[in-house]
Amino acid sequence: MGMKSFAILLGLCAVASADPNKPIYVRGGVLHLEPLSQSRPMELADVDGPASLSVQNGPIEGSGASINSATIPGLIVGYVLPFAGGRMSVETVLGPPFKVKFSATGTLATMSIAPTALGLPTGVGPLGSELGEAKALPPVVTVIYRLLDGKVQPFVGLGASVMFTSDAKVTNAMLTEVSQPTMKISPAPGLVLQTGLEAKLASRIYARLDVKFVALMLAQAEVSHIQVRTPELPLFDTVEVGTAKMSMWVNPLIIQMGIGTDF
Repeated sequence: MGMKSFAILLGLCAVASADPNKPIYVRGGVLHLEPLSQSRPMELADVDGPASLSVQNGPIEGSGASINSATIPGLIVGYVLPFAGGRMSVETVLGPPFKVKFSATGTLATMSIAPTALGLPTGVGPLGSELGEAKALPPVVTVIYRLLDGKVQPFVGLGASVMFTSDAKVTNAMLTEVSQPTMKISPAPGLVLQTGLEAKLASRIYARLDVKFVALMLAQAEVSHIQVRTPELPLFDTVEVGTAKMSMWVNPLIIQMGIGTDF
């Protein structure tokens, strides 16, 4: 989606009516999730046996990871609360699970994590940028408050979200050459800050521009049973490295646009 088209769509959007006789509202449209991620260094654990000749437990200096953005269909479903003059609503965001890709950054992508063992080259090269992928679903629940009455209404909101993942797997060619490692990602909760506008386009037809920032969302991943090929190391064709642990502040910015009605 080009920036011009994106801006035009943004200009079309807003939220629900506060009509107490039609307390349920739905807005369907497009949701864009942009992670404002910041990664801690990858850490190695359970290093033992031949691998301990080349690498040690602890963080890999200068290493990191990032995740991609996503654009998916999104549906906002809300309920106008029977107090506060119809200004307050509780709502959630519904959408299909989407694929997130994890990429290596820094020394993890550009340098070998085990270049030598006892002074001998191992033949283990850099990982490159590709690490793994998973399906993600971050349900969101917020309470919003409409600041003004009228055809165009600004609002603010506060709530919570948890990012759940499934089908997590390593896709890096070097890490999967010998065998498929096991990848696990823990649920990541976060605090949701929300703002936006609502506008009445016609009778019972409304459009939404909705912006959410999910703060304090820390995703933690663990990759175990990692085996790598060591073509230049005598006596050892492959070596089991141990377990790699990654922690990343995901903190996504969610921009959602939709049109719908009240029930």
